[in-house]
Amino acid sequence: MNPPAIAIDGPAASGKSTVAKLIAKELGYTFINTGAMYRAITWYALRRGANPADAAQICALLPEIPLEFGKDGTCSTVLFEGRVLSAELTSPETNQYVSTIAAIPEVRAYLLRKQREYNKVEPVVMEGRDIGSVVFPDTPFKYFVTASPEERARRRAKQGLTDSITERDKKDASRACAPLTQAPDALLVDTSEMSIEQVVERIITDIRTKLA
Repeated sequence: MNPPAIAIDGPAASGKSTVAKLIAKELGYTFINTGAMYRAITWYALRRGANPADAAQICALLPEIPLEFGKDGTCSTVLFEGRVLSAELTSPETNQYVSTIAAIPEVRAYLLRKQREYNKVEPVVMEGRDIGSVVFPDTPFKYFVTASPEERARRRAKQGLTDSITERDKKDASRACAPLTQAPDALLVDTSEMSIEQVVERIITDIRTKLA
């Protein structure tokens, strides 16, 4: 059996990344940001001049993609030519097309293998949009973190991001391959009126109860 895998799903700006990172730190697990993986492929495809709407072009890049998926301490990283990608992953261009490229089945299959590899040797806290439903469907540790559209839009604006929350939600939930969805056995956590500390405590309590 693999070590424990904590699945934290949710829409954009729900707070899932911050929550997942804090939970990983509290438990001593490795935090895996799957969104950064999709953003890295999007950034690379745009850098190569590929048309994000042309799935064949994107898929042709996958076998030769020079990205490395590793970790720094207890956090996952994406490297390009030995350099950790950071600001590139949240650029306006990457932000605009990441949902389009993330909807390509071959891209998701490519990254699914990478994501599962992390859990073969160590416990992980992985956040994304299909972790509980697709990546680790058998884990008992599933959490769906969300917030009202208004609160999430406010959070995005605070981060300096201006993409439409409504449009992101529509793209993520309606894609044919691994759409954003709450797994039937996932614990729903609405963070609209909760502090980060309260959210982390709620999930940590549930995890420790199940581990016991």
